[in-house]
Amino acid sequence: MNTKTKIAAVIAAGLLLGAVILRSHKPGEAAHDDDHDHAAEAAGAASSASAPAAAAAPRTRFSDEQLRHNGVLLAAAGPARLQGQLQLLGEVSLNHDRSLNLTARLAGRVEAVHVSAGDRVQRGQLLAVISSPALADQRAELLAARQRLALAQATHEREKRLWEEKISAEQDYLAARQAWQEAEITVQAARQKLAALGAASTTDAQGLARLEIRAPIAGVIVDRKITVGDVMQADAPAFQLADLSTVWVELAVPARELPQLQEGMTARVRASAFEAQAEARLAYIGSLIGTQSRSAVARLVLPNPQGLWRPGLPVTVALRAEPAEVPVAVPLEALQTLDDAPVVFVRQGQTFEARRVETGRRDERQVEILSGLRAGERYAARNSFVVKADLGKAAAEHAH
Repeated sequence: MNTKTKIAAVIAAGLLLGAVILRSHKPGEAAHDDDHDHAAEAAGAASSASAPAAAAAPRTRFSDEQLRHNGVLLAAAGPARLQGQLQLLGEVSLNHDRSLNLTARLAGRVEAVHVSAGDRVQRGQLLAVISSPALADQRAELLAARQRLALAQATHEREKRLWEEKISAEQDYLAARQAWQEAEITVQAARQKLAALGAASTTDAQGLARLEIRAPIAGVIVDRKITVGDVMQADAPAFQLADLSTVWVELAVPARELPQLQEGMTARVRASAFEAQAEARLAYIGSLIGTQSRSAVARLVLPNPQGLWRPGLPVTVALRAEPAEVPVAVPLEALQTLDDAPVVFVRQGQTFEARRVETGRRDERQVEILSGLRAGERYAARNSFVVKADLGKAAAEHAH
């Protein structure tokens, strides 16, 4: 290869190498990166612009004329005196001081039952009759003791007369008197045995085995456990009898609330199953705290003259404690619920704002406002439901 050819080959190789180097450097790449950064910034700005602003409190307009027409009464928030009140859940139960289980003291067969569950009975009323062989033995013992007493008494009178007439010795008279006294003791013991068994001291030979179960108090037969023909064991339950003129309301009081309670406090009891309420008195506060529940048992005595309060009925109880002064309170009817949160409708010019509030203590008329409403602010105190209804109507129209 001559010199010219070599020089041409070197030049061609250099040009080829330069072209490769130029291709490996992509000047459009930097521009592309800049464009990407600008696009990202623009997207971020667009995203920020599209983010929703903090939701404003719902509002609705109400003129003074509309307020008067709908009976909406305005009031200024301020301090109030709340009647102290503790809200608890409870359950009606039998007054165990006036309820009892009736049993047959001796074994026997049920011959007759005269009442059913739910029947109202009077004190002394016959409930059931049981035939008891053991009772027949006890009564037979009493009859025999009476016969021996009659014989001993006659002997004593004869010996006394003979001794007074100087016919018999004094020793015979004293022996007869001792026998008579012992016979009296035997009869008294037999009577007391029958009384302890709840059986009458009858002398009717045909009724020796007759054991009667009678009501010791007036009340209602809560449960009947026997039927005719049953063979009962001694002390087996026969009836549950309760005086329902008063009932108990059992409460579980959290330990933190116990300092507020005092025996004798009055309470308002409301039925959970139907519309009924009554006054009760706190009669007992338990001395022990449950290890699991961390609460103590308290008991109310509730009058029940009409039988309305049935054992097992769930109730709510409002115990009245010492009154409390609070800085801000509103009537209960001023409090409404919106989106599952309590609100008060605050008046601002011609507009009502549904203001979310945090509530505290309450009584039967007012509720404490812990936050969301300041003293002096005007709000819908009466017929606030009208404002709520108008707010809902406006929201529905806006949705359409």
